Amino acid sequence: MLLVELFDNLTEKQIWGRTGKKLVRKYRCVGGKRAGRIVAKPQQCFAAPNIQAKMRMKVLRKKQGARMMRKAMRTKRTNPASRALKTLNRR
Repeated sequence: MLLVELFDNLTEKQIWGRTGKKLVRKYRCVGGKRAGRIVAKPQQCFAAPNIQAKMRMKVLRKKQGARMMRKAMRTKRTNPASRALKTLNRR
């Protein structure tokens, strides 16, 4: 067990996130390679990066970045879970 894993609950901020249409507890990474990212488990903040997935996402964003953004914004506006999520994280 790493020293970071012992104290990760103290450093990572708990927030609400969406998994499908359900609202679940997630964590916002404070440090590590994934600083600022929302993850399901605090251990993921310090996990080694998957280079292949990272490169695939770069290509996908280059091709469909604007389309992905429009779809995400529509979901956040219309999905009831997303709308509830906005108010939960505001507190």
